Amino acid sequence: MVNMKNINWNDYIIYIVFVAIFVFFAITLGDKGFLSTQNLMNIIRQTTMIGIMAVGVTFVLSTAEIDLSFGSIVALSAIVCAIVLENTDNIVLSVFAGLAAGTLVGAINGFFVGYVNIPSFLVTLGMTGIVAGISRNITDLRSIPIDNDTFSFIFGNGDVANISVLSIWLFSVGVIGALLLNKTSFGRQVLATGGNMLSAIYTGINVSRIKMQVLMLNAFLAALAGILYAGRLEGARYTLGENDLMMVIAAVIIGGTSLFGGKGRIIGSIIGALLMGIINNGLILMALSVDHQMILRGIIIILAVTVMMKTEKK
Repeated sequence: MVNMKNINWNDYIIYIVFVAIFVFFAITLGDKGFLSTQNLMNIIRQTTMIGIMAVGVTFVLSTAEIDLSFGSIVALSAIVCAIVLENTDNIVLSVFAGLAAGTLVGAINGFFVGYVNIPSFLVTLGMTGIVAGISRNITDLRSIPIDNDTFSFIFGNGDVANISVLSIWLFSVGVIGALLLNKTSFGRQVLATGGNMLSAIYTGINVSRIKMQVLMLNAFLAALAGILYAGRLEGARYTLGENDLMMVIAAVIIGGTSLFGGKGRIIGSIIGALLMGIINNGLILMALSVDHQMILRGIIIILAVTVMMKTEKK
């Protein structure tokens, strides 16, 4: 028999909060279609890109670093992908170009953070402006349309057996990310680097390389999110991802990843992202004005993060 006293309830708070908020909206908004299959699938569609970015940010925070540039990487990668697709009609080449553009930005971030030892906050803050400026310049502030139905099906609007393709992308990235962090030597080195960098160095871990790799991985996943945005919206614009920073970091912290490094939970981050999606959806169904939605969303995020941070310190 399981001894309830031996259970570390801190590990399950995100799931308890998730269920509580879901039940609250299900009861209060049941007559407005909150529990309908279509609405629940829409929540997943709207949350997939946040969840995928949250996986990457989990790795970064686990090394006790931060990346503020992933929102701008989303836009740049989507734009590069859309431009290449517009000019070549080659899906493979366009996706490769989008992923490569994002990963290159991550490599630059990683070089300055890992090998030049500049604080990640400063590097990625500066890179945000650079990448955003490039996105604006190459598009001349216009949208790049995507009219390739196959691309849109694979990377956004498709359904397989009534299951959104986006949910398949989210599930796949979540499983791979969880295995990578929890079951590989790379994941152990990531957590060791964030837990105690000096000890990690003494045990032979190349912390500079680890930091560069996690920033590249985060950029790669942000690029993938950008491509999925482009597929879902059937176009790319320089504003993609610019409002995702708060949502993604909140999802990761709420999901149980420590801001101070050494502890990361991929599944928790995805649950946190889904929680953000449920809150957004519920506030919209309540027919609140946009400004009221923003206020309540911010309050909920602050309270949720506060609870998780207080719990972590106990």
